[in-house]
Amino acid sequence: MELDVRTIPPRERHPRIFGVFDSLKPGQSFVLVNDHDPRPLYYQFQAERPGAFAWEYLEAGPEVWRVRITRQ
Repeated sequence: MELDVRTIPPRERHPRIFGVFDSLKPGQSFVLVNDHDPRPLYYQFQAERPGAFAWEYLEAGPEVWRVRITRQ
């Protein structure tokens, strides 16, 4: 599954991303597509879901970032 947040208003992005993540079963993943490096989101995942996720950059800009986020 791919979640492209580039057209979602910024204040709605993180709640939508966490909603998708929380709906996953362990071992499932989705690919986040964004227009900037989602590093702040990574830190939010570390704070709110420690040890529950894996983060893998598939594409790192300069215009598009793709990150596979897996529920562990």
